[in-house]
Amino acid sequence: MWEEDGRYPDVSIELLSDETKNTDKGLKKDLYQNRFRTTEYFWFSPSDLEFAGFRLVGEQYQAIEPTAENQLWSESLELFLGVQNNQLRYFQPNGELVPTPEESVLLAQQRAERLAEQLRSLGIDPNL
Repeated sequence: MWEEDGRYPDVSIELLSDETKNTDKGLKKDLYQNRFRTTEYFWFSPSDLEFAGFRLVGEQYQAIEPTAENQLWSESLELFLGVQNNQLRYFQPNGELVPTPEESVLLAQQRAERLAEQLRSLGIDPNL
């Protein structure tokens, strides 16, 4: 916040733990709603996969209704948030999974390997 000229976040995503769950769902939610006026507030519990989201409507948070895929739309991020393989993930508006940085590196490596194989099949050394 101090690096953003006092501007509060538009979106907050809390990862719940057994120790912080009650504070995150109560006191912190109220703080983001009443003091920070954070547009959207989400929480996710990796232990029991509890997932919820709220959007500021007027002065109060209103629950964001899940899609048929149990995803929540973030207007601020212009992405869906959802749980896949027990992890909170982002999804494009078309439903396509947004890769993590690690997945992006792996995908790039796979593309490079496919290209190298195509070049070799054409008799071209990919190391040139």
